[in-house]
Parts: sequence; structure tokens; C-alpha cells
Amino acid sequence: MKRKIVTTADGSKTLQIEDWNEQYHSMHGAVQEAMHVFIKNGLDLFKNRSLSLLEIGFGTGLNAFITYIESSKRDLQVDYCGVEAFPVSMEEALAMEYDVALNAPHLLKDFKKMHQGEWGVPMYVNDQFKLLKKKQKFQDITDTSCYDLIYFDAFGFRVQPELWSEIIFEKMYNALNPGGVLVTYAAKGSVRRAMISLGFTVEKLEGPPGKREMLRATKPIKI
Repeated sequence: MKRKIVTTADGSKTLQIEDWNEQYHSMHGAVQEAMHVFIKNGLDLFKNRSLSLLEIGFGTGLNAFITYIESSKRDLQVDYCGVEAFPVSMEEALAMEYDVALNAPHLLKDFKKMHQGEWGVPMYVNDQFKLLKKKQKFQDITDTSCYDLIYFDAFGFRVQPELWSEIIFEKMYNALNPGGVLVTYAAKGSVRRAMISLGFTVEKLEGPPGKREMLRATKPIKI
């Protein structure tokens, strides 16, 4: 599918799939959305520890790059797995200019390293951040009790409703450790109900710019 570069409301860039009129990140602000949904309401729950993290939709690498930057501020040792069925090109990734948008031009080499790394082969971006990129459909995930945190950043329900089903969220539930957390920009009632039906404890939180609400789901610790 054809992709084009678009600029979002906070000045940061994203990719748009023209045939779907769907963007990889919010048009209200790509960086603002990532910081609010995945950092403020996800990563900020963890400090001074090792963290295993799964991203559903590696895409442009924005969420991984922000997490790389922010994890060092929280003294986190991160084992990051990004799943993506249709990787973007290096040319597209560099055109996002996320090093500029995040005031981190000195880390451009690390952003390049993330995208240059071979798919399916773990790599260390630095001694605190391990990255594994999996070229895989979300439906094929079979991990069990592996992750403390999931960034669920799939394309929206409007264009890919099958990615917001009980079948997919059962895979997410199984992939999390007890007490693990999933955060997503979505707040649709059917998504919340699917999560609850599988045993998640679900919170509605204030959404990022342009959205009233978002969801955070926790896998209970069974005694």
C-alpha cells in the first residue's frame, strides 16, 4: 500500500496510508500521542528495574525511540520487542526526523541503528536497551508470560477491526506476566468489553490530544 509523509499538529511527522486515509500516529500530534499514551500511562509505571516490553506495531520506530530516550531517565533496563508485519524503509524512517522532533539530534545514530538492525536478531542499542524486531502478523503471536508492558498501537478499528478482537486480546493477555499492563490509544466500548471478558482489569484514562479517553488494561495477579 502506498504511504506518504504527513505533518501532524505538534509539528512531528508520520506516515499515511492513502487508500485507507489512516495514519501511523495521531494527526493531533504524533509525539504528543506517544508521550501521553505509552510513556505517561505506561512506561511511567516502572522505574529502577528491568522491563520486558512488547510493541504491537513497530511502524516508524517512534515509540521505540521515545522509550529508548525516556528509559534512561527512569533507570530502566529494557528488553524491547517490536512486532511489525510490513516494515517501513530506512528512507521513510529517516524522513520522520524524530531526532529533531524529540530534541535529540545526538541520538540519530541510535535511531538509525534501530532500523538497520536485522529482523529476528536481538541487538543492543546501548547496554541498557535491547531491541528485537519481529516481522510477524499480530495473529501469529504465541508468547506466554513474557512481558511486563504492552504498547498496543495497531491501526484503528475502522480499517482493521480484526486486530481489536477477543482473539487478539487473548494473545495479549497470555503474553503478559501477572500484573503486566497493556496501554492503547483506543477507548471503543467493544474493545473495552473484549478486554474485560478475557479477565483484564480495565481503566478509562484521559486521552491524548484529540481523544477524550484511552484504555489501560492490567492482567491480575492471581493468589
